[in-house]
Amino acid sequence: MTDIMTHKEQATTASLSETERAARVRLQTFRRSYAQILAGEGPWIALGNFLHQFFGAYKHLRPLLVRDSPQVPKQPTPEQFRWAVFCAASADYLCKQYDLPCPAWAHHSRFTLSEPWYCGINAHLPEVQEDLRHTTPEEFSKRNIFCGDRTFRNKYEHEGRQGRRRTA
Repeated sequence: MTDIMTHKEQATTASLSETERAARVRLQTFRRSYAQILAGEGPWIALGNFLHQFFGAYKHLRPLLVRDSPQVPKQPTPEQFRWAVFCAASADYLCKQYDLPCPAWAHHSRFTLSEPWYCGINAHLPEVQEDLRHTTPEEFSKRNIFCGDRTFRNKYEHEGRQGRRRTA
């Protein structure tokens, strides 16, 4: 259910400091996204919600969005662990791309896969895997994840059919 704010509430919220506003926003952090994945949410839905905040309305809160480590179960399934490693690689990549301090958790050696994980359309095909090995950013490939270089294309900065370009 969507919360609707009155004009008075909007005025009050507008007068709050960044910190006060951040406290009222339910941030879609990596921790929250991963918890949603564990609870059965589709990974690309949970991570898509994260990216919407990271690239969109809450880009001024980016350090808060990446700050907290996903809470990985003591005995994660291989699928659960892959997504935890993906979150670490994503934090590392996004912090590098947007000149943010990268949280220590994202560099923990625990967040590495023992076997390569190729993700994307037709990732099971050898020729696609070859392409993914060549185009995946280092922050992912060093963790044995091969997803190519388009995973984090920022729709807010991408030039679309309308020919407009917005910067983040």
